[in-house]
Amino acid sequence: MQNKEKSPAIAAAIILVVAGLGFFVLPSIMLKLGDISPWLAAAFGVIFVLGFFLLFWLRARYQRKRGL
Repeated sequence: MQNKEKSPAIAAAIILVVAGLGFFVLPSIMLKLGDISPWLAAAFGVIFVLGFFLLFWLRARYQRKRGL
């Protein structure tokens, strides 16, 4: 594989590892925020999940634009 072919796979792997760690700690963060406000905990969870999909959408747009 050339470097051009490896780069997107490496970036996706890094994103998935970081997101996986984020999803691992998400319940404890939401429980702590739930002590303050259940709405705050729900909003944080929704924003985190939407951010995960937004990141991959932006990455796909960038790759399409560059022809990767």
